[in-house]
Amino acid sequence: MPIETVSVDWVSSQQFLLKDQHDFPIVMTQPMGVNGADLLPLSLIGCAAWDVMTILKKQRQAVTGLKVTAESERDGEPPWRFRSIHIRYRLSGRGLDAQRVRHAIELAETKYCSIYATLRDAVRLTSECEIVDEQDDTG
Repeated sequence: MPIETVSVDWVSSQQFLLKDQHDFPIVMTQPMGVNGADLLPLSLIGCAAWDVMTILKKQRQAVTGLKVTAESERDGEPPWRFRSIHIRYRLSGRGLDAQRVRHAIELAETKYCSIYATLRDAVRLTSECEIVDEQDDTG
């Protein structure tokens, strides 16, 4: 099993520099950086979106746009535990097959996305999908 290492360095006051396993930097501070708690749903939808697009590309679906959002519900008291995350996928393209899109999302969420697999037993995860058909203007 491979070991992956990420890091965080305290810069000053309430500012931290996070680095992924490839040393890509992320500034964590407020108001001019990412909020630490936002990283959890961001990781979830980033992982899922990556897998959905990989699957749809292999299916040769003509995707022209993808926007994924996550709404989180957390406890109001420390440690502000995540209770639920609802994911909304909005895909646009020409002649997208709705069944293939839904199947790609299902595969991402149940088989491929490591973040989803890690969270599904600890947080209530739900999702929905909207498909926007873009008309071909060539004719």
